[in-house]
Amino acid sequence: MAAKRKTKASFSTIHPHAAGIDIGSRFHVVAVAADRDEEPVRTFQSFTGDLHRMADWLEGLGITSVAMESTGVYWIPAFEILEERSFEVLLVNARDAKSVPGRKTDINDAQWLQQLHQYGLLRGSFRPTQEIATLRAYLRQRERLLDYVASHVQHMQKALDQMNVQLHHVVSDITGLTGMRIIRDMVSGTRDPALLAVHRDRRCKASVAMITAALVGNYRAEHVFALRQAVELYDFYQERVAQCDQEIAGVLAQLQACAEVPEAPLPRPRETTKQRNALAFDARAVLYQILGVDLTQIHGLGPYLALKLIAECGTDMARWPTAKHFTSWLTLAPGSKISGGKVLSARTRPSSNRAASLLRLAAVAVGRTDTALGAFYRRLSARVGKGKAITATARKIAVLFYNTLRYGMDYVDPGASYYEERYRQRVLAGLRRRAEALGFALVENPDLALEACVS
Repeated sequence: MAAKRKTKASFSTIHPHAAGIDIGSRFHVVAVAADRDEEPVRTFQSFTGDLHRMADWLEGLGITSVAMESTGVYWIPAFEILEERSFEVLLVNARDAKSVPGRKTDINDAQWLQQLHQYGLLRGSFRPTQEIATLRAYLRQRERLLDYVASHVQHMQKALDQMNVQLHHVVSDITGLTGMRIIRDMVSGTRDPALLAVHRDRRCKASVAMITAALVGNYRAEHVFALRQAVELYDFYQERVAQCDQEIAGVLAQLQACAEVPEAPLPRPRETTKQRNALAFDARAVLYQILGVDLTQIHGLGPYLALKLIAECGTDMARWPTAKHFTSWLTLAPGSKISGGKVLSARTRPSSNRAASLLRLAAVAVGRTDTALGAFYRRLSARVGKGKAITATARKIAVLFYNTLRYGMDYVDPGASYYEERYRQRVLAGLRRRAEALGFALVENPDLALEACVS
């Protein structure tokens, strides 16, 4: 009996000039194909000079494409240096590049990355353009500063509570006009409640007498000292936030200079209320000049939130072929874990995508509005719970965001009544089908239908 000839399966090479880098905090392990160099795996320190030597070595071997895992923030210097040297750098999610079970070393990881990348089995993570990346860095720094501001507001509140000054019971926001005037005068040495109450703004709902009664407290020196330091730190971080606003305005001016001027004028704002922690400039007008569309017409998206979404997703939606690809990248689309023809799970996978978190915040805000999206959220939350309703509503907002940016769609809210009527028609159609299947006919009661319309 003739021996059967064994055939060896092989993958086609997609990136013949590929390298893989295992990123570490102190050193990086770089691997190339075995036929490229006598020493195909080398270790380079994480110092800037060593990173340039790593790029020189790869360039000398004719490497054009490099894959690396997104490990912490340690990948950023290597990524930026290789990108500046005209390498095609692929940033890979560690979940997509897991090594085979068994030996686990830095050398094996680098070689495994190189092999996967050589055969085109790795997907690169989304990386925006340099201008958008700069804008994103400034906005994330601004958010971090606002967190520090919030901490010192809590410190002010704690100091006031220790003095038994009940300012927060008569003023809705102690960082508002009335609250900060009173606190600053209090820190300067004024203790008379009647003199402090003079700072009441005319729009404040509490009366002068009520504010005076709330400002009677035990002004011990140590509590006043803590309040003074909290106010000084609050002012310090507010100045840093203003500096961030200047840098953000500069980046947006560069993007605006490269964009075409929209022909249509800026639409009227959907809301005129000034947002809390808003930017120091009109972000809505600047975004319209850059994008040519007004994202704030979508319910749930204010100017600041729209700007943060642009910083996380960029302005070019063509990177995602369809809205489904976009919502899948956001991890807002249902999962598809299927085995043996049976759906094992349709849960959305966990993710730390910042854009998805922003859209979930927009979904929570829109759930309190009398809009079609609000009606959808309330109907779904009553049926499946608020968590799933938030995710589903965030996905709807993401689709509107995608279509508006890519196709210039003008969003017009049909209203909550439109959504409720469509839901009613779907329910009636289902009841009619079930009645016909059982041999019955569904007949409308005119009196009850009239009462429902009146109510």
